[in-house]
Amino acid sequence: MASPRILVVDDEADLRELLEITLLKMGLDVDCAATLREARRLADDNAYNLILTDMRLPDGLGLELVREVSSTSKTPIAVITAFGSAENAVVALKAGAFDYVSKPVVLDELRVMVRSALKLSDPGAAQDAGGGTGSRLIGHSQAMQALRAQIGRLARSMAPIAITGESGAGKELAAREIHAQSSRAAKPFVAVNCGAIPENLMESEFFGHRKGAFTGAGEERDGFFQAANGGTLMLDEVADLPLAMQVKLLRAIQERRVRKIGATAEEPVDVRIISATHKDLAKCVETGAFRQDLFYRLNVIELALPPLRERLDDLPVLANAILARLAGPGGASLGPGVLEALRAYSFPGNVRELENVLERALAFANDGVIQVEDLSLKAARVAETARVEPPPVVATPPTPAAAPPMPAAAPVAPEATPLGPASLPSNLPAYLEQVERDIIQRALQQTQFNRTRTASLLGISVRQLRYQMQKLDIQAPEN
Repeated sequence: MASPRILVVDDEADLRELLEITLLKMGLDVDCAATLREARRLADDNAYNLILTDMRLPDGLGLELVREVSSTSKTPIAVITAFGSAENAVVALKAGAFDYVSKPVVLDELRVMVRSALKLSDPGAAQDAGGGTGSRLIGHSQAMQALRAQIGRLARSMAPIAITGESGAGKELAAREIHAQSSRAAKPFVAVNCGAIPENLMESEFFGHRKGAFTGAGEERDGFFQAANGGTLMLDEVADLPLAMQVKLLRAIQERRVRKIGATAEEPVDVRIISATHKDLAKCVETGAFRQDLFYRLNVIELALPPLRERLDDLPVLANAILARLAGPGGASLGPGVLEALRAYSFPGNVRELENVLERALAFANDGVIQVEDLSLKAARVAETARVEPPPVVATPPTPAAAPPMPAAAPVAPEATPLGPASLPSNLPAYLEQVERDIIQRALQQTQFNRTRTASLLGISVRQLRYQMQKLDIQAPEN
């Protein structure tokens, strides 16, 4: 079996010789070119597993070769950039480069990049690493087919990706799909919710710390970057990062090195960055809430996820997949008219809300068959009405004749009456407590004071319901 073949394009004879010797020691065949013209001739005459080119050549730019190769073949092409030329690296990645290395070339980093490229150029190895061809993104609509095709192309690159989309649209699923189809599939995928980490712990969580670096640091610990080394690091809700942390994150991404708290030396890390947010990062940059240079580094390639309301054709297959996961294959089904009721809803919470709706409906369903009256489709209606209403229900089951009486409610204060357009409550906390008390009491009566069903109807946990009942002094009737 022939050894993989690499083309090195650089006009510096010393660097060309260093790269050639390094690659030959890895057991690879190497061809070298000093000009863009010679590189084009060799690329036309031979099949390469990787092309490595300098950005500046005597008769043109390596960027021209990047565009030509990426548009006409699937051969990975990487660029060599001058130290500190982060902008050139970003431009090359946007043009279709697989990855980049900076001068002076660190040979260990070069070897890691070459191995990743060789996995990508070997279809068998890529399929084994990715665990087959099954996709996590369900749906047959045109939007989903286009999304899966785009993900297939993005998986071949190491360029940072910014995934945008509404809450619940499946941003983490898309990130996992990119990782699974990439040459890094056998390495870790680490997802981090940037908005859930206390600001004073962020540096330690991302970069790790040495033992005794601060009070409470009883042992040395790796951070997210070390945990994802060789794989993919997903920064979810990246717009929530404080500005001070954005500076440190930018350096780690640019230099591909991190320093643990309490350490004196940096350590190299090899991670692909995928960021995600439901906010408009460009607007965050305009308002000063997000650094422009970090935005430039993260938003090399943007992947926009369509909301569920724009792909309603996928509702049947999505619903069946969700029910199969909740109740097992054949354990649950949709009754007449349910799909039509779901199609008529806008799903502001997207696929995550669809899953919650079906899970609640399954709790009410008889014999695992969900009927229209089992659905509870909620939507925010603050902009449409000034009065507070309970979550709208598609259809309300008839109240049994022997339903237990509702306990006596506390007298409603004048402030708790529906507000007119010009009126405001004189005591907002009391007003909101009374509104919440009324909604919980209505839900309890509707479910005949079954707390599990009431919590499911309101979209909260039983523990949360119990806490609210105690806080608002709501008593269940005695049997």
